[in-house]
Order: sequence, then C-alpha cells, then structure tokens
Amino acid sequence: MSATRWCLVIGLVLGIVLAFGGWLAFLITVLFGLIGLLVGLVADGKVDVAGMLGKASSR
Repeated sequence: MSATRWCLVIGLVLGIVLAFGGWLAFLITVLFGLIGLLVGLVADGKVDVAGMLGKASSR
C-alpha cells in the first residue's frame, strides 16, 4: 500500500475518533480524510509543495 493510501486511512480513522456521531462528525471525518490524502500525496512525491509556494528547486 502506498503512503497516499496509508495517510488517507489514518486521516479517516483520526476523524472518526475525534468526532464520533452525527452530520458534523461525517464532515469532520471527510476533512481529516482529505488532509490525510494530501499528506500522503506529498509523501509520495506527487505534489510539489515547494513549487506551489513559489520556491521551485529546479530552475
């Protein structure tokens, strides 16, 4: 399993643990899942954070 998938799973689990129950919990879980997905994409090297911030390493 790639780092992207692991971070997505971890984000979803943390969201469920932090906010259990109701629609608000559902939205918080989705938010944590998206955060986990973003962290996983950065860890896999599929998203270049330095390039997004204007500090690209290759010139």
